Amino acid sequence: MAFFSKPKYSKVSVKAREGVPKGVWTKCPETGDMVFAKELKKNLMVVPSSGYHFPLAAPDRIESLLDKNTFVEHDADLRSVDPLQFKGVASYKDKLEQNRAKTKLEDAVISGVGEMDGNGVSLAVMDFRFLGGSMGSVVGEKITRAIERGLEKKIPVIIVSASGGARMYEGILSLMQMAKTSAALARLAEAGIPYFSVLTNPTMAGVMASYASLGDVILAEPKALIGFAGRRVIKETTRADLPEGFQTSEFLLDRGLIDQIVPRHEMRDRLISLISHLGHANLNKTTSKPKVPLKKPSVSSRAKRKPSGVTRKSSGKKQS
Repeated sequence: MAFFSKPKYSKVSVKAREGVPKGVWTKCPETGDMVFAKELKKNLMVVPSSGYHFPLAAPDRIESLLDKNTFVEHDADLRSVDPLQFKGVASYKDKLEQNRAKTKLEDAVISGVGEMDGNGVSLAVMDFRFLGGSMGSVVGEKITRAIERGLEKKIPVIIVSASGGARMYEGILSLMQMAKTSAALARLAEAGIPYFSVLTNPTMAGVMASYASLGDVILAEPKALIGFAGRRVIKETTRADLPEGFQTSEFLLDRGLIDQIVPRHEMRDRLISLISHLGHANLNKTTSKPKVPLKKPSVSSRAKRKPSGVTRKSSGKKQS
């Protein structure tokens, strides 16, 4: 028997590995590269190595487009109601409250007026985080009012779209927004005031079939999904193989359905350039020799109109 014995193995204490806190890193869907979340946000949610464009929240996009401290939000008190009493796994009212709490937004669009390089613009920016950016009665009303605001103030209109389409929870009330927004844009066109449409990933269905595709100049972010019905639905219906890159901004550019593809970092400068060439020239022409008599929409008449499925926020807080 040996006086000294030594175990043939070493004892190592194993502690549970602490995981990386959620939200610190973000994985690029294209390359698999891990990107520090804070750096990604500073880069406007664009992956530096691949150029992949993640969705951008509406407040951040407004900040990236407009001159600092010039944005004044309008119609922030409009809220969707539940006219159809829609019931499902969760009620429409519950879904609205959940999305308001998650996004800190009242609905899927923020609209108002601001300046780009000192030029006034009427701006509406959709946010895909709120019920997939779906277009309900509030979204349609705010888009329409943004267009009317451009007509009233004689300033260019810019709408940034990010949407899965019309909001099914509101039925025909959501579908009628397609006609309402399109009619407002027709009045804007008659007055010779330019409208710039910016398509982001995704812009689909009823939104693409209405105001998103009616711009005097249509810009899109790289590799954005743009179309009406989804790829799977089209393939199952037609039973045909779809082309490579179908329903991407690059595919549409090749076929003349959009005018330019502009990376997110260049969007502000491109819009400023377009406004300087189209905005001022058209507005000056409209002021001197209008093609049609301009009848400014009455502010009071807009205030009296009560759109279906819309109510005003009943908080006692003073709107800033």
